Formats: sequence, C-alpha cells, structure tokens
Amino acid sequence: MARKDRSDMKVGTFEKKHGVPPGTVRNDDGRDTRDDKKIGTIRKEKSK
Repeated sequence: MARKDRSDMKVGTFEKKHGVPPGTVRNDDGRDTRDDKKIGTIRKEKSK
C-alpha cells in the first residue's frame, strides 16, 4: 500500500512528484491552487 504524501509538501512539489500537469490541484471554487500552498492546509480545508 502506498504511503500518504507529507503534509508539509507544497502543491508544486506534489505535481512534479506525481507527474501531473500544473493546475491539476484546484480550490473548491474551481480556481487553480497556488503552488506554494501546503498539502496539510488543503486537507484541513476539505475536512470542514
């Protein structure tokens, strides 16, 4: 089973690591997420 990505990883690093094009990770309103936003912050927003 694959491990979860680190919560202090930034979106830009996540996209490079997984080989997805920039702009794949989106905010709830449909806009592109900034590439310096952390994965942990996104997880917190989704859990609300």
